[in-house]
Amino acid sequence: MATIGLSLLLTLLAIGLIVRYAGMGDTAPAASNIEKKSLIKFVAAEYSTATKPYFENLVNEFESEYPHIDIELQVINWDIIDSVYKTMISRDQPPDLMLSNLYAHFAQDGKLNRMDELLSSELSAKLYPFLAYPHKVGGVQYSIPYVSTVRELYYNKDLFDEAGLSEPPATWSELEQAARRIKTKLQVESFGVDLSDNEIWAYLTYFFIGAGGGWMKDGKWAINSEANVEGLEFLKRLYEEGLTDADPTVTTRDEKQRILGNGKLGMMISGNYFESVVPYEYKGLKWGKGPIPVRDGVEPFVFGVQDVLISFKTDHTDREALSLFLDFLYEDDRYEELILREGFLPVTRTVGDNLSLNNPAMTKNLDALKRAMFYPIHDPAWSTVQDATRNMGPAVLSGPMSPRQVLDRLQEIALSRKP
Repeated sequence: MATIGLSLLLTLLAIGLIVRYAGMGDTAPAASNIEKKSLIKFVAAEYSTATKPYFENLVNEFESEYPHIDIELQVINWDIIDSVYKTMISRDQPPDLMLSNLYAHFAQDGKLNRMDELLSSELSAKLYPFLAYPHKVGGVQYSIPYVSTVRELYYNKDLFDEAGLSEPPATWSELEQAARRIKTKLQVESFGVDLSDNEIWAYLTYFFIGAGGGWMKDGKWAINSEANVEGLEFLKRLYEEGLTDADPTVTTRDEKQRILGNGKLGMMISGNYFESVVPYEYKGLKWGKGPIPVRDGVEPFVFGVQDVLISFKTDHTDREALSLFLDFLYEDDRYEELILREGFLPVTRTVGDNLSLNNPAMTKNLDALKRAMFYPIHDPAWSTVQDATRNMGPAVLSGPMSPRQVLDRLQEIALSRKP
């Protein structure tokens, strides 16, 4: 009996160990089934020294609220952002979300997620329809506006007063007269022009539309139209007669803003963000603004610029996580902080309505934005055209190509992109 009892005891102990071991085996997979974190690689463009701290704080707040989502943030200067994301794409490692000023060529190449599948109904309802509408290719929305600006002519009132000028020029003949008077009477540079690789396409646009032309007509590329040739010829003549700044192909718009703010430049075309820079960078500057000058007889126009958010297809795309992050980016208080920091115009009605309260300048700028013309970012060829203009500044101003030859070449480039 003792032997049987001992045998039974050993058997029971063995069974217990097996059960315990099996139990341990059952718990092992549970430990490995911890919820996997989602990843969003976010590339943001740097507008100012305030941009990076803003987005770093935003990402920290988001990750605290949504610990199951990691945000990998890169804030990159506008001057190099194109080369950075092109490298990422060439390595098949595109960002999940990117702030850019281009999108249509990516959509045509099948690289983008549909934004209409990522947007919550609440966010979609907040966006200004007139800004969101152009972000479609083949009827599908592939990008959404993030920030916007309007461009106008800004001038130094003190220099205008000294030159005997009471109003900003509204036409080309008035622009030429004002520039000549500033140059001869004050011995300072008259009219700032940015034909550097930073934003040459902007000044081409001002003088295309100012001549009654534009990049496209009736949905087709019209870069070498007679109106555009006339506009570029006029701009070149201003330069040849010394009525622009001395270095249009070298100094950028931001650098020219500093020159204007320091009293060494009479006028230039810039965005409404200039108004937010003045109080702390150019204290005491008396400035005014007017419309972009046009050829005599052409209707005045408003020009707007908007930067957009796009989402690339990746091997870890998480639509739900992206949707949550987009809502977070546009949350009213947080988004309003960005607009005020950078001096932009909001693209959401909620923030636009709030900032317009008791703010006539914001109301006026938003009203102008509703009437604005924009770059043809909806066309896949725009990226190629924009790139082609970057190094054309010297050719535009001093040859060896004539304005007509320059625009003929750009037209060829635009048509070379297969639809």
